[in-house]
Amino acid sequence: MSSRRSLAFSLSALLVFLFAFVSPSLLAAPTDDLLRLHQLRLATQKSLGDFYMYNGMEGDQRYARMIGESLQEAQGHLDALGEMPGEGAKALRSQWQGEWQGYRDGLQALMEAMRSQGYTDLQPVADLADSNQRLMAIAQELYQKIQQESGYSVPTLTQQSREQSLLMQGIALDYASRSASIGGSFFGGGEERAIDELVGEFASKLDGLNRAQQNTPEISAALGSIGTKWRYIEKSLLNYNENSVPFLVSKYSDSIIEGLEGVAAQYAANQH
Repeated sequence: MSSRRSLAFSLSALLVFLFAFVSPSLLAAPTDDLLRLHQLRLATQKSLGDFYMYNGMEGDQRYARMIGESLQEAQGHLDALGEMPGEGAKALRSQWQGEWQGYRDGLQALMEAMRSQGYTDLQPVADLADSNQRLMAIAQELYQKIQQESGYSVPTLTQQSREQSLLMQGIALDYASRSASIGGSFFGGGEERAIDELVGEFASKLDGLNRAQQNTPEISAALGSIGTKWRYIEKSLLNYNENSVPFLVSKYSDSIIEGLEGVAAQYAANQH
């Protein structure tokens, strides 16, 4: 019995030694944190798109609920982030948290203005969009910094699928801002580019994913479903100045993003 105890002690002492001297990045790749950070970006971007829908639909409570859900989801992903792998990532995370608090407060103040007076002033909306863009830029930098400081890289096809999700969210956000008559200059989510250029990029990159040699039958089927939904809204996106259908674009973009996230997860699983 005592020999078992001493063996258990020796093993636990060995583990303590390993944890003390082995780099944390070697013990666990930051795959979960990078996924959480990606989903944090999606939820943050979506919260602004939901607000544009709320504004454009004159205070429709369905979108008020969706804003709340997007903010809650983003906060949940932020809270779940683990220890950052280095000082650069820690500093960026801290910077993000500071900007995030101001963004949340600004968004909630605009929702309150919409409830109490039935409209929002343009300047606070422009400020909110600027804050959203800063958050997206910091999160992108943090996403790169985590990989740099941990020595881990997100697999190529997983990364391409995630970028496709963010692009779809950006297109939906741009479309919602135009439909809400807030103006294309107030869209958050990266550089300001013509919506037809973004649509062309999405279609081209979706074709690229469809041609990937690593596609399993399940992934091909999922991409086929995404393609069908995309074709359903593609013409509306290209003709955004004619018949505005923000509800349709919002609904289908959510479904396309959900499909792309599933594809990204399958690509990641197939790497192991």
